[in-house]
Amino acid sequence: MTHEHFTMVFNIAYTEADRKEDLETMTDASINLRNLGWIRQNPYSNKPNLLLDDEDDAIVEELKYYKKNGGCSMVDNTTIGSQRNVEKVKEYSEASGVNIIAGTGYYVSQSHPPEMNTMSTEELTQIMVNEINNGVGNTGIKCGVIGEIGCSWPLHANEKKVLQASAAAQTVTSCPVIIHPGRDQAAPAEIIRILQEAGGDISRTVMSHLDRTFFSNENLLEFAKLGSYCEYDLFGIETSHYQFTDIDMPSDAQRIAYIKTLIDEGYEDKVVIAHDVHTKHRLMKYGGHGYSHILLNVIPKMLKRGISQDAIDKITIHNPRNWLVFNE
Repeated sequence: MTHEHFTMVFNIAYTEADRKEDLETMTDASINLRNLGWIRQNPYSNKPNLLLDDEDDAIVEELKYYKKNGGCSMVDNTTIGSQRNVEKVKEYSEASGVNIIAGTGYYVSQSHPPEMNTMSTEELTQIMVNEINNGVGNTGIKCGVIGEIGCSWPLHANEKKVLQASAAAQTVTSCPVIIHPGRDQAAPAEIIRILQEAGGDISRTVMSHLDRTFFSNENLLEFAKLGSYCEYDLFGIETSHYQFTDIDMPSDAQRIAYIKTLIDEGYEDKVVIAHDVHTKHRLMKYGGHGYSHILLNVIPKMLKRGISQDAIDKITIHNPRNWLVFNE
């Protein structure tokens, strides 16, 4: 699973519910069976739902379940600005036996530290290189990916600076990169161009969230030609309403159909998948699909829809491994 979260705090995503009468009763309510249906439709309008950093026992239990069902590794995309906690994630890994790869870099501009405005690309590059080669702070815990690097639409000047630093850090370390693109179908190609101009290796870069970015096979395949990994990482979200924009969020069945198109057109070596769990309601503890959903439910559906076991092995084993392996 190339795109998950374990300690993320997503306060910047809070969005008022469409029904104003729900604000008083639902905004601060704890998750329970009576309001779970509402939270599934309005996940970013319930403030407790945005705090994933206090679910230690539930997450360890889920990771053990993931391992029991054949899971081995996960990438934690929680970066600076979204409550990254590499020490806690190391504890999760040791308690569960699941290998977890930590990320370096910065999330979207709203979450950047105040000093970002005055930091140079070179300074940002050095921070990432140091976290990859030496570890985060004094923890000794080294990062194994650059990202998720957060981008908005339109792209903020500081986000462009972080992209350029990410490409530079990748050049120094060969570390893989993973991107959170802005919510517009033009965003991924713009990001690829910026990374290329800064010397980044697009073949070692994952473009996340294609689920909510491309809505036709034509646009998807046009992007795939650029050479990055194509990631469908919102598996388990079956709600058509997407609070951030007016798009129709695809279902898991539609995600599988897009992936089959990529495979049929020769891109099976460039597909990776995940759930991007980043809110409480998606944990099994709260009636969610959990981190094992792809293993238990999606892969059997993929087989039924004509995707071969060899292709599935590429998507869930070989492609992530090829992307992640690098030399310091």
